[in-house]
Amino acid sequence: MNAVTRPDARPDLRRPGVGAVLASTWRVATPERQRAAVEAIRRTWESKEWPDLGLLSYSVYIGTDGDTLLHYSQWTAQEAYDAFVAGYRGDRNAEIDAAVPGIERVALHRYAAPHRSAVLGEESAGAVPGAIAAVEVDFDGPDAGRQEAWVDAVLTAMADDEGKRAVRGGIGAHFHRSVDGTRVLNLAEWESEQAHVEWQAEYAPLSEAWRKVHEYPGLVGSRVRRYTPALSLDAGV
Repeated sequence: MNAVTRPDARPDLRRPGVGAVLASTWRVATPERQRAAVEAIRRTWESKEWPDLGLLSYSVYIGTDGDTLLHYSQWTAQEAYDAFVAGYRGDRNAEIDAAVPGIERVALHRYAAPHRSAVLGEESAGAVPGAIAAVEVDFDGPDAGRQEAWVDAVLTAMADDEGKRAVRGGIGAHFHRSVDGTRVLNLAEWESEQAHVEWQAEYAPLSEAWRKVHEYPGLVGSRVRRYTPALSLDAGV
């Protein structure tokens, strides 16, 4: 069976059966090369047999910075990804690199399946996401309990906002804990990039609950990047 392109260009972040998530970042330098790289990925993957090793979906988001691509793949288990690397990844990347030379593969992180999800705005529940805000935080060492506690702090801050600050255009937040215990990835779905920009502007100054999130003990780095859905592939029939 070959890969098929999802018409909505985005994965189901609540998909059942996901045991592992791989997220990686590529830098390609310009908006034109972003679009060319996505097209090269689509063409390469659709021309080949789907790797029937436990890969459930493979998706790509285009960074609004005009430079980056976020790759997000769902697997039944971490071992399934390792089997893909051993037998499939090299040839596919070679074809993509031939079409778009000079791609910089910046980082690859392994996560468990999203273990917590939350609704951002009741009025936007069920809306189609037009953008995601990828929130990444790094801690000073492995600690699964701290990962969980940080997510609890975020959810507490969100609950504290109810009735105080509007979340216009916010759809859902999906929290991923890295398997090495050192980081958390939150993929927050929004109706548009502008909706997230406006929401961020309302959060100055920070409330006490959000200050605890940003100043959490052991937190050594955090970043937010915005992306738009570009491509999502599943196995065909």
